[in-house]
Amino acid sequence: MVKHWRVNREEKYEIVEKWFLKDLEMIDGKEADTDNPYFDMHFHKVYNLEAYSCASKYTFARTISKLNAMYLKKDLKIVNFDETYLNDDLIWSSSNRDCLVLMRICFYAFNLVCLSLCPLS
Repeated sequence: MVKHWRVNREEKYEIVEKWFLKDLEMIDGKEADTDNPYFDMHFHKVYNLEAYSCASKYTFARTISKLNAMYLKKDLKIVNFDETYLNDDLIWSSSNRDCLVLMRICFYAFNLVCLSLCPLS
C-alpha cells in the first residue's frame, strides 16, 4: 500500500504496507454497478482501500488476477466487479452496450467532420 501526498509542487510516495500475493484470499469491489474507487482486500484481516479512480481499481484487479494465474494458480475470489471489465477479451461484449453506444457516437462525430470538410458548391 502506497501513501501519496503533495508538498508544494513535489509529489511524494511512501510504502506503508506490503503483503504477499499468496496470502490474499479475496478482493471485494463492494458495488459492481456503481462507479466507485473503493474496494476491500481480504488477508488475515480485511483492509478497506481506495484507488485513484474506478478504472484504476479495475486495472489493479486485472493485474492481480493475471499475476495469480501466472505464478500461483490458486483460486482467488474477485467479487462485486463487473466481469465484462475484468477480462480483457470480454470488453466488446458488454452487457449494458457501453461500447456500442461509444462506437455510435464516434460514427456520428466522424460523419460530422466529413460533412464539415466537404466544399459547398
